[in-house]
Amino acid sequence: MTSAGTVSDLRRVPAFTAVVAERVWRAWWEADGVPLAALRARLDESLGPNAVPTTFVAHEGARFRGCVALIASDLDQRPQLTPWAAALWVEPEVRAQGIGAALLAHATEAAFAAGHAQVYLAAEAPLAPYYAARGWALSESDVDGLEIFVRRKG
Repeated sequence: MTSAGTVSDLRRVPAFTAVVAERVWRAWWEADGVPLAALRARLDESLGPNAVPTTFVAHEGARFRGCVALIASDLDQRPQLTPWAAALWVEPEVRAQGIGAALLAHATEAAFAAGHAQVYLAAEAPLAPYYAARGWALSESDVDGLEIFVRRKG
């Protein structure tokens, strides 16, 4: 695949739950004062039986490389859009090796396999070229300071 080694559903590798929670919390939730326990509770939802939410982990054996979540909604301003690829994280020392792209591909394929015709993603404007180069189309600009991308099946 890539230097990601393997991409697994978190349900199959639950030992990574704590590290996924810590990385996602530090990257997006900690600065807003959200407790780690709140993020962990949301992450635990992806351990249930439904296709959404699901969290995928890139790892090489027991070494964590990155993660991405497939969630029902990532933007309060667009509750009608679902599902979303969110919380894409790749460890700094293994970035630019295709791991993020592999995680996104895995999440979108899982959404398509579950019957969804499209997947959405919200990102800051400077990241637009990254997503465009990987097949994501810009759907809307500057929604609460974020760009909304869509990836359609087929």
